[in-house]
Amino acid sequence: MSRKYIIAGNWKMNKTVSESVVLAGEIVSKAKEIKNTEVVIAPTYLAAAKVADVIKGSNVKLALQDIHWKDQGAFTGKVSVDMAKEIGAEYIIIGHSEQRQFFHETDETVNLKVKKTLSAGLKPIICVGETLEERNGGKLESVLSAQVEGAYKDVSKEDALKTVIAYEPVWAIGTGVVATDAQAQDTQKFVRSVVSRIYGAEVAESVQIQYGGSMKPDNAAGLLAQKDIDGGLIGGAALKSDQFFSIFSAAEKLG
Repeated sequence: MSRKYIIAGNWKMNKTVSESVVLAGEIVSKAKEIKNTEVVIAPTYLAAAKVADVIKGSNVKLALQDIHWKDQGAFTGKVSVDMAKEIGAEYIIIGHSEQRQFFHETDETVNLKVKKTLSAGLKPIICVGETLEERNGGKLESVLSAQVEGAYKDVSKEDALKTVIAYEPVWAIGTGVVATDAQAQDTQKFVRSVVSRIYGAEVAESVQIQYGGSMKPDNAAGLLAQKDIDGGLIGGAALKSDQFFSIFSAAEKLG
């Protein structure tokens, strides 16, 4: 079955609020003719509400870079799904490798966040990926299996269909090192097989699996042409509207 490409720009801790408004405006104008590709941007929390105003009524969707799994309370520095929903966010990035690496994200907290996001009618972009040490140590499959199974624990088949997975080899994030098209495809295929093992082939064939990890204008078309790559979670290249446009227009041509 044909899966729609989803190209999401994760802005990480970049761009002030005013810079974010400008970048969002540029992306909206460049995405005007995009029909078959979902274009998503994830600014910082501070910029999200203003960016939401800029993209309103356009075909660019808003994501947040994380949420907390509780509705409210004494969680300094965190935001809830209700806050995300009220400003018009449709996607939440969950379990990004930087969250796992620097902020003690675990498979258990990813699972709590996935379930909370789904309960609010929002779509989680669930990040999974291995370090270079894990890949070289022959642990690629066990690490990815544990992350995928952990994320989907107690998630129904119906809800699983509303999720997106982003496979990001940790060794390729922000390093400029990119998995080859074949390496990326092999791993994406494996991730899909884990989803199939949990939910069956039909769900596995429906779920979009993005590739994250230094996708750029010059390698996007080759990666996106792979059978099991349904888009990209873009870091650095998402911060320049012309580069981001090159990537989502490559997806649009293929789609």
